[in-house]
This record gives sequence, structure tokens and C-alpha cells, in this order.
Amino acid sequence: MEYLMCHIEKELFGSTSEGTPVYQYTLINKKGSIAKIITYGAILRELWVPDKSGTLSDVVLGFDTLQEYEKKNSHYFFGAIVGRYANRISRGRFSIDGVTYQLALNDGDRPNALHGGVKGFYTRIFKAIPMKTPNGPSLVLKYLSHDGEEGYPGNLDLTIVYTLTNSNELKIEYTATTDKPTIVNLTHHSYFNLSGEGTILDHELSVNAYHYTPVDENLIPTGEIVPVENTPYDLREAKNLGEAIDPLKTSLTKGFDTNFVLNGKCGELKLAAVLKDRKSGRKMEVYTTEPGLQLYTGNFLDVKGKCGRYYSSYSGVCLEAQHFPDSPNHSNFPSTLLYPGKVYHQITVYKFDVER
Repeated sequence: MEYLMCHIEKELFGSTSEGTPVYQYTLINKKGSIAKIITYGAILRELWVPDKSGTLSDVVLGFDTLQEYEKKNSHYFFGAIVGRYANRISRGRFSIDGVTYQLALNDGDRPNALHGGVKGFYTRIFKAIPMKTPNGPSLVLKYLSHDGEEGYPGNLDLTIVYTLTNSNELKIEYTATTDKPTIVNLTHHSYFNLSGEGTILDHELSVNAYHYTPVDENLIPTGEIVPVENTPYDLREAKNLGEAIDPLKTSLTKGFDTNFVLNGKCGELKLAAVLKDRKSGRKMEVYTTEPGLQLYTGNFLDVKGKCGRYYSSYSGVCLEAQHFPDSPNHSNFPSTLLYPGKVYHQITVYKFDVER
């Protein structure tokens, strides 16, 4: 039974260690699905969608409290908007128009910049504007990243719009402008588990990609773009994730931590992946305008999450639509440069349905 109208609620979620208030917005669409988003990191904390019997479950991982997000999320990035540059940059170094910039190396023992830095967007407080639209409830989130923040040049004016559509899509639209040449690569970092419990090893996944970018011992792309055919990365046809992960368990990554080169044109909305859970009947299709999809199967999860649930390896899967890792250092990769007068724009849609 459909709700008569969409609904938005606001409540105080807590205050940061510096005393800044953080608010949680609850979006409810006409079908009764629910998304809960906080202004800290523009984090999607909860996403409740129906199974084949109509029962709602929360299908994303996260924490119960703001303090846990502050203390622990630099290791996991649960539900966050990641930037200014998602994924890895080798040696934390890149050049624009002959000027070299150095970022913090925050990727553990690897000499890389990761997910925007020590205080990337996943730690920042966004200004929120709730909106009711014909398509469903929306939350507009704004943040101004100042010139030099985490080593990146230019004042970056960022807008994120979450919409929980009345057809059970979570649509995320990103827009950014700069006053100085910079690099931008944004993504959404939810870990999905369509069963709402256990692991994702019984999920099925297909990825709409004929190629991927292999990496070196520091998980930095070699610069090659190679076919997935006859490799463990061939997910063109749906595969059980447990079976797909198995040959990778002895690898450096212990599972997928892989950038796929999506079929279709960069800038045009296209199908990127389909994730299914046969038990619940839930299906999630991912559409994006981005050229790449980083698949991460939660290989090193080891933390207590929401409602006392323990998240171990493979408790969730990330499907991060983005540009390729280390793109500023590979001229053959799609460019992540943004110049004054130009607009960064991306749309990614997570569409939910059920199969009975």
C-alpha cells in the first residue's frame, strides 16, 4: 500500500568532538521506503527497502552514534560522500599545468593518498536543505572546500542531492565548481547487504564491463586497460559472490578491490551493475554517468556496527561509481581535471526492486 505523500523529518543526531551539531534527515517516499542521512560526511546511515514479502530491512552498513563515525569511519567510510579525490593517488602526488601538489599519505603502509585525505569530505559538516519534489523527497547538501584543504588547490563549491524516488531509487546527483584548476573525483561509499544480515557471499553480481584496470603491489593502476575475459574479474554474467571471491582470497586484496571500466559513454547514464539476493528477493541495479565502478567486497571489515551487529569480512559490498584510481598520473585515463568556468557533474542511481 502506497503512502499518500512523501515525508521528511529532521532530528539532532549529536555533536562532534568540537561541539558542532549534526542533524539526521529521514526521507520517506510514497512506497514507505526510508533513507536516513546525516550532515556529517553527507553519510547515508540507513536505507530501508522492501523484500519480496513487503518487509522492510536496512540494507546498508553503518554505526549507531556520531562518535563512532568520528573515531572509526576513516577505516571504513560507511555511507559517506568521498572526495575531493575518491580512491588512491600514487605517492599522494599530482601535477596541474606544471605545478606539483603533495597530499597526505593516509593509506596505511602503502605510499598513497586515499579517499580525499585525513579529513576528507567524509568528515566534513554539510549544510542541508530538505525538499519535496514530484519524484520523491530530496536532501540538498552543500559544502565549500577551501583552497589548500588536504593539499588540493582551489575553492571547490560542492552540492550533493539525495533523492529517494517514489519508484524506490536512491538517486545521488553531484555538482561542483572551482576558482582554480583542481582535480575532482567523487563517489558514494555505502556497503550494501541486500539480506540485511549475514554476509554478501550468497548475493549474485554482474558488472557491465569488458575491461578493468590491473594494479601493482600498492594497489595503484599500472596504466593498462585489459579485458576481463579469462580472468577472475569477469562478471559480465551474474556470478555468486562467494564463488567469485574464492580465487582471490589468496591475493593481496583477499577479494575484489577492483576498478571496472564500464561499457558505454562517460557522461551518459548507463547500467553499471546488478546485485541480487535470492533469499530476500531484493535486487539493486546501479546506473551512473561515471566511466568506472570500484567493486570492494568488504574484505577487511572487522568492527561492531549498528544495533550491536558485528561486521566481519564480506558483510557488505561497495559499488562505487567514479573515475579511475590515480587518473591524474595516467594520461590515457579519463581526465579528472576541473577548471574555472567548468562544472563537475555526476549522477548515480541505486534502483531497488524485488524478484519473487
